[in-house]
Amino acid sequence: MIVGAHTILYSPHAEADRAFLRDVLGFPSVDAGHGWLIFALPPAELAVHPGESPGGSEFFLMCDDIEAVVRQLTELGVACSELTRERWGVITRITLPSGLELGVYEPKHASPLNAKPTR
Repeated sequence: MIVGAHTILYSPHAEADRAFLRDVLGFPSVDAGHGWLIFALPPAELAVHPGESPGGSEFFLMCDDIEAVVRQLTELGVACSELTRERWGVITRITLPSGLELGVYEPKHASPLNAKPTR
């Protein structure tokens, strides 16, 4: 029934952020017309957390080795925040050319990506 998820980042400098995703992070893309790039992302997870009001969301990229990712991104000139260690994972934040921040984390929790689906 559902075959994927489409995530949208709203950016005041969309072209620069698209170039970053394509050239720095290396995400493959297709041109949907008029320069609108749609990027392929790695497999994804979705979590629903309690919140005060409906409609909030966050977007994180996941990795297997956060320290290696920070080293690679730093070598490419990408600023990474200090690592934050939480019970569920280790996080850094990177800044896109537009100023948007993306979280990158190494999960420490079980992942449904490696588990057999349950219903």
